[in-house]
Amino acid sequence: MHGAVNMSFPALPTRDGSGPRVLWRVDRDAPAETLLFIVSPTRPDLTHLVDQAGWPAADGPGWTTFAYDRFLTALAEGDTWGFRLTANPVHHIHHKHAKEGEPTKRAAHQTPFHQTRWLLQRQEQAGFEIVRKPVERQLLERGDEHELIVRDQRPLQFRRPPAKSGREDVRFTKVTFDGRLRVTDPEVFRRTLTHGLGKAKAYGCGLMTLAPVR
Repeated sequence: MHGAVNMSFPALPTRDGSGPRVLWRVDRDAPAETLLFIVSPTRPDLTHLVDQAGWPAADGPGWTTFAYDRFLTALAEGDTWGFRLTANPVHHIHHKHAKEGEPTKRAAHQTPFHQTRWLLQRQEQAGFEIVRKPVERQLLERGDEHELIVRDQRPLQFRRPPAKSGREDVRFTKVTFDGRLRVTDPEVFRRTLTHGLGKAKAYGCGLMTLAPVR
């Protein structure tokens, strides 16, 4: 999927952090439905994906694009949105028998509690805050203070050419967050939406999408 998304653009934008990048996510909300979301600085051409995995003879082009600039510009401090984020929550640990001064190793957070804390620790610097629940709606004494659900944890492992041994496999964990947020810094939040949040962005992590709150 990483390669297929990259092939949708004649020239990929820079990945040095100086500008928006291509972000993507695959959602499977129903057994017979798979949705690919892409956010990018330029319009993608997904003809090849429709030919390989869609219905080329069906009515319509098989995908829909929207201009993002107007939506981003309209975001304002205090706006409340429903959101979905698929991310790679990680932390750094020392090897069990590591010697003093040895570098740390990146490891995935494994529990919903630590995955939630990972997101809460990044909300301020990302320009938003997760909406807190009223006390009377909190079902648990600890870990249920916010409008946030952690679901669909997927450990992934695959080989990236030209790697040959298992040690060179790509390994990471995807986690999906559904919740409600409030915009605290529109300029910073726009950067979060166009640059992504967390690691493994090339592999379908980091893209946050918004929906009106009912």
